[in-house]
Amino acid sequence: MSQLVRAVRAAGEPEVSRRRVFDAAFFGVAALCFAASAAATIAGSASMSAMGEMPMPGGWTMSMAWMPMCGQTWAGATASFLGMWIVMMVAMMLPSLTPMLWRYRQAVGGTGGTRLGRLTVLVGVGYFAVWTAFGIAAFVSGVALAALAMRLPALARAVPVALGVVVLIAGALQCTAWKARQLECCRAAPGHCGGLPADAGTAWRHGLRLGLHCGYCCAGLTVVLLVVGVMDLRAMALVTAAITGERLAPGGERVAQVIGAVVVGAGVVLIARATGLG
Repeated sequence: MSQLVRAVRAAGEPEVSRRRVFDAAFFGVAALCFAASAAATIAGSASMSAMGEMPMPGGWTMSMAWMPMCGQTWAGATASFLGMWIVMMVAMMLPSLTPMLWRYRQAVGGTGGTRLGRLTVLVGVGYFAVWTAFGIAAFVSGVALAALAMRLPALARAVPVALGVVVLIAGALQCTAWKARQLECCRAAPGHCGGLPADAGTAWRHGLRLGLHCGYCCAGLTVVLLVVGVMDLRAMALVTAAITGERLAPGGERVAQVIGAVVVGAGVVLIARATGLG
């Protein structure tokens, strides 16, 4: 009997070793993607900072991300923004996405390493396709609001107060039951009731679902980033830490509420400053 057990274990050892190699490769690729996207984001932020900002009525400045550069078409401006947006989203979301991709790999089960890698990439592509759609919506909205602010000085003067109100609302959203439900969807392991089919269609749809839940869950914090400065490295670092913390830390709902309280406080401070009370 002992010989049979040893034979079974010996037969399983090569498979276990292969699995460990594939797992190590997965985390290695994730780390490289994060490093590359972070470096590109830092470079893009420096480039955007070099362009300066436009002074506006009301004592604030508007980012040049919402308008084409000299000689640039709107198509070029849109492509440039989306390029920066996608790279930034990879850097910001990959720390919390990697565990979700890992859980997907576990749920798929015994698929071969190469095929599992392709399916994992497809999940990631679906996930960031959703964030690309959100980026398009953000750019269109930002361009429209920037155009209105430049044409209507009275509206421009109200922007600092409006931004503070938006930040305050975004912080309050962190403490709602809706936020808790979205966060639970993001933290839940895929296939917890069984394995997931190992096919491209399922992988793509799973990536889209992850992206939608993540987008809904991060709506408030993403709005804060857009309001504070879409390419501000400090804002990006803080929002990344907040998103990662509420996704991965024990008691994520409590973490989200604490983050919400801090954001609400920041909104109050912004409103006080804009109205001359702070």
